[in-house]
Amino acid sequence: MPQPPALPELPIRDALPALLEAVARTGTAVLAAPPGTGKTTLAPLALAGLIPAAGDAASRVTRDMPQRRVLVAEPRRLATRAAAARMAAILGEQTGERVGYQIRGEARRSAATRVEVVTTGVLLNRLIADPELPGVDLVVLDECHERHLETDTACAFLAETRRFLRPELGLVAASATADIGLWTALLGAEGAPAPAVSSEPMRHPVQMHWAPPRERVNAPDGMRVDPKFLAHVARTVERALDTDDGDLLVFLPGAAEIRRVAERLSHLTTENLGVDIYQLHGSISGAEQDRALTASAHRRRIVLATDIAESSLTVPGVRIVVDAGLARRPLVDHARGLPGLTTAYASRAAADQRAGRAGREGPGAVWRCWSEAEHLRRSAQPAPDIACSDLTAFRLQTACWGTPVADLALPGPPPAGAIDAAEATLRSLGAIDDEGAATARGRGLARMGVHPRLARALVDGAARVGAEKAAEVAALLNLDRRAQGDDLLAQWRRLRTSRDRQWESEVKRLARALSSVRGADGSDTALPQGRTPAADTSASRSTGRRIAVGDDEAAATVIALAFPERVAKRQGGAAFTPIQGRANESNRPGPSASAGQWRTVAGTGAVAAEGSSLAGSPWLAIADADRSPGRAAAIIRAAVPIDGELACDLVGDSTADRVEWDPERRDVAARRVRSLGAIEVSAEPLRQADPALVAAALAEGLRREGLGLLRWSEESKRLRDRMAFCRRAIGEPWADVSDAALTAGTDWLEPWWSRARRRSDVERIPVGQALRNLLPWQAGIDDTAPEALSVPTGREARVDYSGETPVLAVKLQEMFGAVDTPRIAGVPVLLHLLSPAGRPLAVTADLRSFWEGPYQDVRKEMRGRYPKHPWPEDPYSVAPTARTKRHLR
Repeated sequence: MPQPPALPELPIRDALPALLEAVARTGTAVLAAPPGTGKTTLAPLALAGLIPAAGDAASRVTRDMPQRRVLVAEPRRLATRAAAARMAAILGEQTGERVGYQIRGEARRSAATRVEVVTTGVLLNRLIADPELPGVDLVVLDECHERHLETDTACAFLAETRRFLRPELGLVAASATADIGLWTALLGAEGAPAPAVSSEPMRHPVQMHWAPPRERVNAPDGMRVDPKFLAHVARTVERALDTDDGDLLVFLPGAAEIRRVAERLSHLTTENLGVDIYQLHGSISGAEQDRALTASAHRRRIVLATDIAESSLTVPGVRIVVDAGLARRPLVDHARGLPGLTTAYASRAAADQRAGRAGREGPGAVWRCWSEAEHLRRSAQPAPDIACSDLTAFRLQTACWGTPVADLALPGPPPAGAIDAAEATLRSLGAIDDEGAATARGRGLARMGVHPRLARALVDGAARVGAEKAAEVAALLNLDRRAQGDDLLAQWRRLRTSRDRQWESEVKRLARALSSVRGADGSDTALPQGRTPAADTSASRSTGRRIAVGDDEAAATVIALAFPERVAKRQGGAAFTPIQGRANESNRPGPSASAGQWRTVAGTGAVAAEGSSLAGSPWLAIADADRSPGRAAAIIRAAVPIDGELACDLVGDSTADRVEWDPERRDVAARRVRSLGAIEVSAEPLRQADPALVAAALAEGLRREGLGLLRWSEESKRLRDRMAFCRRAIGEPWADVSDAALTAGTDWLEPWWSRARRRSDVERIPVGQALRNLLPWQAGIDDTAPEALSVPTGREARVDYSGETPVLAVKLQEMFGAVDTPRIAGVPVLLHLLSPAGRPLAVTADLRSFWEGPYQDVRKEMRGRYPKHPWPEDPYSVAPTARTKRHLR
């Protein structure tokens, strides 16, 4: 009889009896176990009945418990393979026997497999294909606290499976730092929460070192990390290597940063210090991952990893963690079609997870490349994926599942705007109908195992460029197998020559997936086309002949089909003129061409990095661009040149008559414009424009230019001032003739406005006559606000209505004998009393008070200056005059 395996002494063993009892009683449980306790490896084996649990109670539970087939879902492929390998090693077996795994494009399992570890993406595909999950007795969702979108989705789907299809299906949510209340409520039934089981943490002490940079470094900007900070991380690694014992695990945000730090540390491997450096991220091969996860008995190791090593994964031999404190997070600009990643500061919870790696096997040390004060200012938890990710794939999965998003038992609701954007994308792909239900095409795209955009590009691109090239480009985009530089075509050719095994495996997988959803004759019978391919490819599709398309066109086609809103045209150059044929290798612009800024179909500006070989390309199909918050333009990370005519064919151009106000020419511009979304491809003058469009353009010009667009005579200006005074003094029925009122509409300018076609026509409108059309019929403007008033000399003096109060400017001597101030519409006129030379002497709205007071001071000062003019002591006693004393005799 075979001996039971020798189990590692891990804290989870004490919690296994309670876990088994909870599952036996309710079918569900929430397992909260800190890092390093063994929850990822020992718990599934115990749930499957492959290892015994300690204690009498556990023995009874194990003895009475039926044998189960357990499916363990991990959020990352690397953790999936590693967890399966560790569990198989505990049983003394190879993976594929009683413990197997399946990740995208790779599987090791057999009829004897009892515990199968899969990625959450694989689990979702199985659920959508058959919601009952036949042959599976229990599902473990690992690392729920990380709130990966696929984990949240799988939890919601499994809850429905248990409720409506298979109540006997077991479900365990396992996490290092789970929100117990959230998950027990989600897994509970009939108002009763699921039972919670906790494990004690590892007790190994961990010493904390705070190592902030001594010099000022720039904060992360999009995908860019300051090289000075990476140099500081490398120096911190060397300090930790000299100070503490054991292997080092270094957390960095991405593969590019890992490569740069590895280059800085490369001297450690050449100076005979007994140190090896390994890289651990999703882009490396399985063999390289296995080497990074294998301890060495003779040499110290430095493992440079992304956050895939935060949880689910034990890197053996590690006693030292150096944490750069950065993480890559989703960033989506739904309006401009630029989903992607950005670099952010890791949360305190993520930093604690990383620190836990140092104390898994014994006492350890953690070196954090920031200060303790800064640590306290960081966010407590990272934002869940569902709150900040592109939800297109999620929305297609829910459409295939059939339950409205609002009715799913998700850990958190998705943003309404992100759902709307996802549905708009899926409708453009033909993946969902107007009701939001999955179409036959959508279900086919969902089976491809890639983002719906890439699935569409693969299926429709194969019809244009051939299945082989379409699969190669799609695999490049899906695996992100990108080296330095932004020329994706060069990277594709580099992959071909280097025979990258992971990429080649993905190409084969996508080719198989493509074959499974296409008809036997090569036509896409399972996936109706959302857009009919060009005529020159239809014969090849129907006959199965090989499609002769160059690499340039193939790459551009697949990328443009995947990301049509990212097709971009360079601004500032000559207008695009359609040409015969397609782009080929010989006419691709070289790096010597002038650089510039491109404008995408979605309306976003995009710029290439300095020295980019893409700089001279008139058109680009952009696969990846980084648009940081606050930046007007995105930085192109990966793109290929595309022929302009091909871009219009793939994305779908339109021609429309565009009549608008040109602010530079300050006139109407009427053109027939060929457009590709926000891109103006070409334009020609429009001779006969729609009068309604012209009127709207002129109205826009009036709003932009203001009343200065019209030609105002002095008479029309004075008339408007008089009308404005009447409005202020009387109100209705006098019209509002303010700038805002007169530019808000053009009815007052009829009938001349409707006949205008350009600015010169507007300038000929008789503005004064148009204003008189606004006068109330029952009141006369000349009676209410006369243009002039008679002064005591009998002269008619013009009234100035341009201010708040009417102003009458008159020589002081002309007002002798007058007692009362003139009034207009009941408003006292403001008198500007002038000297004989016409200079202001006094301003008053109360003539009597002026005569009886200030006049005497004016008289004393002026009689010596103007002795020829009368300055009587009593202004009431003399007749008004505009003459000198001599003329009065």
